[in-house]
Amino acid sequence: MSPESTRQSDRTMSANRWADHYGSDANGLIGGFAFTPGQAARAIGLEQCIGQLESWRAMPPHAAGFIWLHFNLSDASVRRTMKEHLGATPEFLDALDQGSRSTRIENAQQALVAVVNDVAYEFAFDPSEIATLWIQVQPHLVITARTHPLRSVDRLRQSVRQGQVFGSTVAMLTELMQDQGRVLEHIVREASDRVDAIEDGLLSGRLAHRRSDLSRLRRVLVRLERLLAPEPGALFRLMRHPPQWVSAEDLEELRQTSDEMALVINDLAGLKERIKLLQEEIAAQAAEESNRSLYALTAMTVLALPINLMAGLMGMNVGGIPFAEDSRGFWMVAGGVLSVTSLAALWFFSRRRR
Repeated sequence: MSPESTRQSDRTMSANRWADHYGSDANGLIGGFAFTPGQAARAIGLEQCIGQLESWRAMPPHAAGFIWLHFNLSDASVRRTMKEHLGATPEFLDALDQGSRSTRIENAQQALVAVVNDVAYEFAFDPSEIATLWIQVQPHLVITARTHPLRSVDRLRQSVRQGQVFGSTVAMLTELMQDQGRVLEHIVREASDRVDAIEDGLLSGRLAHRRSDLSRLRRVLVRLERLLAPEPGALFRLMRHPPQWVSAEDLEELRQTSDEMALVINDLAGLKERIKLLQEEIAAQAAEESNRSLYALTAMTVLALPINLMAGLMGMNVGGIPFAEDSRGFWMVAGGVLSVTSLAALWFFSRRRR
């Protein structure tokens, strides 16, 4: 083979190495990666994965390696594939069937089963763009499954493509949690910038549609807080009773991740309270403007009462109307009405100033 053909073949193999994409194959597999100690991950298919796992199960995790498989739950065959070929635990399959959205991490039959929440890949501050990621972690295998593209797990896939090395499956779980914290931190920072802009508009007297913007932001933050707040507690309970195959170094990384997640959730709660105070201030300003408008309308009604009363009386088609035959009658009546109206206006606005 010529050198040019060899180079072309190498380029083709390099391009095919990361040929996974957002769609899934016939088995519902979005992407598979095999990790060996001290080396970057390589792409792997489901058939290769099954054979590799058989040879690795009898070996210690630090000496063999592990495999990460990422599935698309929109494919109806995924559950059967995970149950028959990958040995998915009943707890993991039950979590998939229940569709539970509450965050939790459980120790089940030499495996960790986690249900975590993440935001959609194209997140646009809509509460409906918060979705669930299901995870099963074993010494030699990590299974993740989702229904919609999620941002944190995509960041993890990007890190794997760039050659990031993980020493264990729990280390990968920790990295996923850290990516989730970074995504949440970015959301809080972007939401804070939006709230700053709305607050500046409020101080300058430009309310416009800002109330609806704040309401949408607050709904998103409330849902994120409700879904993610149990996560530090779940990690803490796991660290108190960890599986025997989890190393002390991995537990320490999980502890730090839990502390960082708790800090981000506290920032989220603080931003939510700030939005609540802004909403109350905007509501107070709107109520004050409504009161001014109602006050002005009341004043106009009271001041127009003498004119309307006299016009009604003088417009009756009955005999005995005063000044009907007097050439100066109109001006006399008009002067009297204006005098009464002026006195009423003077009394009204003097009370308002006091």
